[in-house]
Amino acid sequence: MTANGIIQILIFFGLVLLLTKPVGIFLQKVYNGEAHLLNRVFGSIERLFYKLLRIDPANEMNWKQYGVAMLMFSLVSSLALYAVQRLQGILPLNPQEFAGPSADSSFNTAVSFVTNTNWQGYVGEATMSYATQMAGLTIQNFASAAVGMALAIVFIRGIARRETDKLGNFWVDLYRGTAYVLLPLSFLAAVFFMSQGVVQNFNSYDTAKLNDTFVVQIDKKDDDGNVIKDDDGENAKEDKTIDTQSIAQGPVASQLAIKMLGTNGGGFFNANSAHPYENPTPLSNLIQMLLIFLIPAGLTYTLGRMVGSQGHGWAVFAAMALLFFAGTVTSYWAESRGNPIYPTNVDQTVVGGNFEGKETRFGVVNSALFATITTAASCGAVNSMHDSFTPLGGIVPLVNIQLGEVIFGGVGAGMYGILVMIILTVFIAGLMVGRTPEYLGKKIEAYDVQIAMLYALIFPLVILVLTAVSVLSPEFGLTSLNNQGAHGLSEILYAFTSGTGNNGSAFAGISANTLWYNTTIGIAMLAGRFLMIIPVLAIAGNLARKKQVPASLGTFPVTTPLFTVLLVSIVLIVGALTFFPVLSLSPILEHFQMIAGQTF
Repeated sequence: MTANGIIQILIFFGLVLLLTKPVGIFLQKVYNGEAHLLNRVFGSIERLFYKLLRIDPANEMNWKQYGVAMLMFSLVSSLALYAVQRLQGILPLNPQEFAGPSADSSFNTAVSFVTNTNWQGYVGEATMSYATQMAGLTIQNFASAAVGMALAIVFIRGIARRETDKLGNFWVDLYRGTAYVLLPLSFLAAVFFMSQGVVQNFNSYDTAKLNDTFVVQIDKKDDDGNVIKDDDGENAKEDKTIDTQSIAQGPVASQLAIKMLGTNGGGFFNANSAHPYENPTPLSNLIQMLLIFLIPAGLTYTLGRMVGSQGHGWAVFAAMALLFFAGTVTSYWAESRGNPIYPTNVDQTVVGGNFEGKETRFGVVNSALFATITTAASCGAVNSMHDSFTPLGGIVPLVNIQLGEVIFGGVGAGMYGILVMIILTVFIAGLMVGRTPEYLGKKIEAYDVQIAMLYALIFPLVILVLTAVSVLSPEFGLTSLNNQGAHGLSEILYAFTSGTGNNGSAFAGISANTLWYNTTIGIAMLAGRFLMIIPVLAIAGNLARKKQVPASLGTFPVTTPLFTVLLVSIVLIVGALTFFPVLSLSPILEHFQMIAGQTF
């Protein structure tokens, strides 16, 4: 760790802190329907949209109606995206003439982008046409992010409102989040990224002549495309001379902007934000990181304004910040130390840290910082390969997701995730003083705690069950692993953690584009999104119906440092300790094996 690296981390967080209040105020105005610059200019378009679709913005929904509208919208979105992929071969804007992906890959991708996960089991520039990238994936980047933001606002309304079952109108919230927040900010970000060198075109791929040629061995095939076997039953090989390189093009900047702002994470290129066409400069790298935290951080200020307690909003922000700094410092420290089996000077210490899987233009600090941000915010974009991190450096992204999308979190998901943890925190605080727990004037009763615990239990149950089945199934769960032992377990655990947590990043040593992983990770993504959204809506609806209770001597204040510390403690107990047994067999075990000099 260096002073320069620490300063870079502090500058990043200082910018996040500076933007939190203005973004939070703007979000509150947008969702409350208050006057702001954009609706003064484009308000007529919003009214026309409601008229054409016969939406009455004054007709609010209860939590069940809101949930049904959200589920129906997500179902139609999934089917549409699946169809776009399967029909890709006959659709326009396909200069490379890509065929449609397989059925299981299309299912996985459709679910992935609709749930704001953006897990990619395929190579983007070798699989998806420009039409699929834009009309399918990019549109869902907007839609899934807008849904997440709407759900966060619904939960906040449930806390703020009294004696009502009305929580807003899903279609109004969806439109306003898209038209007034995501679209204008993404447009500005896309223009900026193009200025940095991110490509935005519809050109066919370029072919570059290499200065040097090299020979690789490939499987020998017959005229029908079948692999030929040798006398030993192994795949026969033949030499192939490589003297050219295909350089992908495409509408990258437009997808990149919403991928970061919407905490989607799905890259246009397989290398994601490590690709020079997707993240060409240190400045573009900084702005990408800022975009990931922009809306999640702003929502904490929105929370304070809408519930009438700005101190509470800042207390929640502080809890998220503490967890973020803990992860950043741990990852940076571990990656700076590197692997002791590779000493580079006479006193047997590692100089420069672990550079495996990292872009030299970003270095150790910006790789570790980016990895922490993208998993703290449930984004999933990467500018380095998490699979190549040291065990303790790699455990940080894994644990960040396993804490339940509460360290700022994905757009909306982080807010409603931390609010569930607040319900549990207030309940436990009430038990400590022997009084009925209260949260911002609302009594927290058995129903609220039961639903909150249901939310907290679904997440680890899905991850651990699917991981266990995969580990115990060598015929389909272990065949695509590139590593064995503790690191192989980490790869499988990370895949299901990322899918269920709607993150989308991966320990890329596992080849997940198989029938088993496409299907099971798809199921995990559906469960991690919708089985956790329904309890959130149920809690919001129950809170909105409650009467206001005046504060008393037994009321636990939710604006103090003590509340922040207790909230962090509950997040760690519910999240980290749940996964400690499996973590002890994967990254933690691998760390001790690394110290002992063992390799895989």
